[in-house]
Order: sequence, then structure tokens, then C-alpha cells
Amino acid sequence: MVNENGIKLKVRNLEISYGDTVALSGVNLDIHEHEIFGIIGPANSGKTSLLKAINRMDQFTKGMHYSGDIHFSGRDVRHLKNIYALRSRIGVVFPLPVGLPMSIYDNVALSPRLRGIKNKKELDEIVERCLTRAALLDEVKDRLHTLGSLLSGGQQQRLTIARALSQEPELLILDEFSIAVDPVTTMRIEDILKDLKKDMTIILVTNLVQQARRLAKRVAFFLNGECVEIGNTEDLFTGKTMDQRTTDYIQGKFG
Repeated sequence: MVNENGIKLKVRNLEISYGDTVALSGVNLDIHEHEIFGIIGPANSGKTSLLKAINRMDQFTKGMHYSGDIHFSGRDVRHLKNIYALRSRIGVVFPLPVGLPMSIYDNVALSPRLRGIKNKKELDEIVERCLTRAALLDEVKDRLHTLGSLLSGGQQQRLTIARALSQEPELLILDEFSIAVDPVTTMRIEDILKDLKKDMTIILVTNLVQQARRLAKRVAFFLNGECVEIGNTEDLFTGKTMDQRTTDYIQGKFG
């Protein structure tokens, strides 16, 4: 489901705080269906806090409070009674791969099982499809029933992507997925994302500004709890910005 104007996620007047500390203030942005939307900015600029609010992680983050509106597929996420149903539509990949203490197969099959899928043939097809889409199947097809934690760091990160895809999400959020993986794996995952945007909307938070340039159609720059600027990627990277701080960050003058 998407709004008539093609907006998948709409954020208005968002403010996030942890106790007396304000992490984000006055954030307004629209993310369109089937786009890769990049978010860049230095540490502690509020990027991850935004992702937590989108996925309603405020309920499990001590001291976190937010105000404002977040509409996903036209519905206010604060008013959705079933938060777990919301999360089934939003896949999240965190900076460090978090493999569940179970086999490769079971890591991917867990979400479909929780949705009530019990048929082994159907589960096999889902696991194979998700591992293929995460560019991992060829490397693990002969050891699907070994522990996922035995995989290399790059393989574990792709396993977390496969696990997120098993939810059949409408929105996929990646929070600095490149931190724990090598450059070759990073490029493989980037190719995966280019293909996945045909089926879903992607939010890419990255500390690699050139990665945002390679992948994102539009980019938002966050700094000190403020969404400084949102613009077409090439405009921002060729100096056609409204704020000098954006140019300075992209050029590596701080961060």
C-alpha cells in the first residue's frame, strides 16, 4: 500500500529525546515508493534515532520519547495496535550482524514460521529465495543446518539481509551495514540493494558518503539533531546545495 502521491513514508515535525537530551528536532521528510533514500551525517547526529522511531523501537528503548507524525503506507505508526505486524513490514539490518543462535536455515525460516508457515517445501523455497537474493546461497547451500554464527563477518551480514527479506518487507532499513564487512562484500551488497528496490523502498544510513552517491536517488544530511538538507544526490555531490555545511561534510572537512 502507498499513498496516491507515491510517498511510502512521511515524517512531520519529528522530535526525539532521551530524558532531557534532544536527539532530533523538527525533522520533515518524504520517502518515495521504490527509491533508495540515503541518510548521511557524522556520529550522534540523530540518524539511528530516526530509524528507531520509524520501527517503534521507542517502546523498548529506555528513556526514548518522540513527538510528531510518522506515516507508513498512509497510516500513523503510533496508532497501529499491532506493532509486531508493523515490524513484519519493515525489515531492519543493523551495523553489526546479529545472527540468531540457530542454523543458517532456521535464521531465515524463523519469520515465515512465526507467520504460520509450516509446510517444509514452502519453507525451503523461502529460504532458498532469500539466500539467493542476499547473494549467499552458493556459499552456504551445503551447510544450511550449521550455525549461522560460524559464518564470516560478511556472510553473517548477508544472512541478516536474508532474514530481513524473509519477512517480505515493504520497507528495508539498513543502518551502516558496511561497518563490519570488507570492501568486496560491501560492493556485493550494494548490487543486491540496486535489485531489491524494484520490490521495496530502502532507507540507507551510511557513514560512507560515496556509497550514498552510488546508491541513493536522494540524500538527507543530518547534523547535531537537525535534518539540514534533503536533495537529489547528484545536486548535493556537485555543490548545488542550500547549506554550506552539507558541502563541507561531503568534502570531508569535518565528520
